[in-house]
Order: sequence, then structure tokens, then C-alpha cells
Amino acid sequence: MAQPKYITKIDQIEQIPEEERERLKRITEKFVFRVNEYYLGLINWEDPNDPIKNLVIPNEGELEEYGRWDASDEDTNYAAPGCQHKYETTALLICSEVCGAYCRYCFRKRLFRNDVKEAMSDVDPGLEYIRNHPEINNVLLTGGDPLILATKKLRYIIEELRSIPHVKIIRIGSKLPVFNPMRFYEDESLLELIREYSTPENRIYIMAHVNHPREITEEAKKGFAALHDAGAIVVNQTPILKGINDNVDDLAELLDKLSWAGVTPYYFFINRPVAGNNDFVLTLKEAYDAVEEAKARTSGLGKRIRLSMSHTSGKIEILAIENGKAYLKYHQSRNGNYGKFMVLDCPENASWFDDLPGNEQYWEQPKKKVEEVVSVNEMPDMPQKRKRKPQTVSK
Repeated sequence: MAQPKYITKIDQIEQIPEEERERLKRITEKFVFRVNEYYLGLINWEDPNDPIKNLVIPNEGELEEYGRWDASDEDTNYAAPGCQHKYETTALLICSEVCGAYCRYCFRKRLFRNDVKEAMSDVDPGLEYIRNHPEINNVLLTGGDPLILATKKLRYIIEELRSIPHVKIIRIGSKLPVFNPMRFYEDESLLELIREYSTPENRIYIMAHVNHPREITEEAKKGFAALHDAGAIVVNQTPILKGINDNVDDLAELLDKLSWAGVTPYYFFINRPVAGNNDFVLTLKEAYDAVEEAKARTSGLGKRIRLSMSHTSGKIEILAIENGKAYLKYHQSRNGNYGKFMVLDCPENASWFDDLPGNEQYWEQPKKKVEEVVSVNEMPDMPQKRKRKPQTVSK
């Protein structure tokens, strides 16, 4: 299959009625819109609630700015321009502000506004920071989507990282394995780069973003196989999203299909309370129940998944939500509070750690590390405090 044609104007999608396209233009004027012909072919246009459609076609709820643009306070993690260092051994290099797919729920939606500049075309300041910090043994390339970059640019970044002795693992977060899988089995230069630098001692991990089982097509499986053959290790992480993958049958099928394709189910995430994302939000109880029921239907390979929140203070694993209580622990911690066990009241409409009464005793708001980095929390139309859209919880 040839590389798919990309579409950046909502007017070009004739399957959407003209009147609806006119309404959606308001959203595409504020947030970037980008899909491709291959991915559009996965949509059942006869279904108004099609989950693949909901993933990439704008929705009017995006203009309702309940929440915050930077729900996990990533602006406090910057140690150098374009480089975040939140956990001791891990650095994030935001090396692309472009995505192959602009998923409408994206927690970094702020990157796709014209008034914010976080991703750096020059990654050298971040590389230099990593080089000077020997405690960093793994680096996550993120964005945007690093695999939208030309192979020549990727080669430069990976070669530089591989020249740093203390960097053992390179991770690349990407939607492309299911959005443009043809790149992985047709771009021999990309596969050669992976073969060269993903070795038995120092692996490259592809952190795939597969949200729904229908994305795992024959083309996607062929792409996974090409990555495996080149020596990469592929794992998957996805938020649990209302109207996309909160159906237990779909979630269980996703776990099965990932395992069958040799892709490790790694994280299920609670969707971050980002402005404009309220249509995708589930309560903590709803997400937990869906995940547990899905796990009950899959093998031990699928059960490896962890349900977590990427909170300002760290990755908080949800162990159980029962009888109005949330049972949690720090899987990762900004302050080194690893493994800290927490039991908190869990109101019916709680959808984030901050919604749990008493959460404040376990963490402190961090301070900004690099003053030069633009603070996304200080954008002029940004609510300074988190606002919540009232939720109706069915009983």
C-alpha cells in the first residue's frame, strides 16, 4: 500500500454533511486538524457514534474550556528548553510539535495552538542536559509524534542519545503504528536505523497509542511485525475514553488483539482533565470497573496492564475503587515517594486525583524549573484554576 494522503481541512471530508463541516470549522481554526485517507477508511460513517470518528474528527465540546491546558503541570518539569526531567532516571525530549493524527482528546492539546511553543526544532539543549546528568538512563522521545519526523532527523537524535553511555533505553511515543502503519514496513531507512540502534543491551521501545481494537488492522499487524523484526520492542498505552473504548467488549478485545500481535499492554490511563476534553471524561469508578471487567475476559498477558493517573505528583496506580473508597499507590513519584499506599474517599463524580478529599496531604505543588520556558498555565484565555463541568452520574 502506498503512503496515505494527509488531509488538513475539514472541507475535504465529504462524508461529513456540509452544515456540520461549517460548524466544525470554528474548532479547526483554533486547533490543528490532520488525518489521512487510510485512517478515515476505518470509520463507519453510518454510525454517528463511531469510536474511530470520535478519535479524530473535531467535536464542538472542544470549545468548552473546562479544565486546564496543562493538567499535569508539565511546565514545572522543564530542566532545559524542550527537555523535561520529572523522575530521576527518566528524561522527556519533546522533539516534535507535529502529529500524524491529532487525536481530539490529546492531553498536550496546548501544543496544537498557535500561541504556544514548547516543542523545540533544536533538540541540542535537551541532549546536552541529558549528557550532563548520568542518573538519566532512559529517554522518551515525545511531542507531537516523533515518528512523523524524517528519518534523517530521527537518526541524528538517536545517534546522539546512543553516544551517551548512561542512556540505556530510548522510548518513542507514537500513534503512527496504527495511523500510518505503512511507514514501518515501507521505510527501509527507518527500519535500518532501528536495527542499528536497538540492540540486545540497549533497546528502542515504541510506545504505541492504540485506543481501539478496530485500529489493529492487517496493515497495523504488518507494521508491528516489521518493528519486531528490526529489534524494537512495542508496548501500548491508552487512556480510557468515554465513547471510544469504555465499552467492556471493546476494551477486552483490545487487550486480546494487542497480546496476539506481540504488543505488550502497558498502561491504561485516566484521561487528564484538559480543557475541552470533558466529552471524553469518565469517573474513576466507571474507568476502574470497565478495566477490571475487561481484564477478567483476557489472558494473563492482557492482565499485565496498569490503570494509572499521570498526575503532577507522579503516576498514581489505581488498585481498587470499592464502597466509596479509592485504593491507590505511587507507581512513580516526583518526590521519590514510590510505593506510597493511599486510601481516600471517592465521591461518585470524582474523575481525577484532585477530586478525592484529602489528596493534598500526599503532595505539594512543584515550582517551575526553567523560567525561560513559556508557561502554558499563563495563556491569556486560560482559567487560572481548574474548572469542572458538572457531571451527571447515573445511579
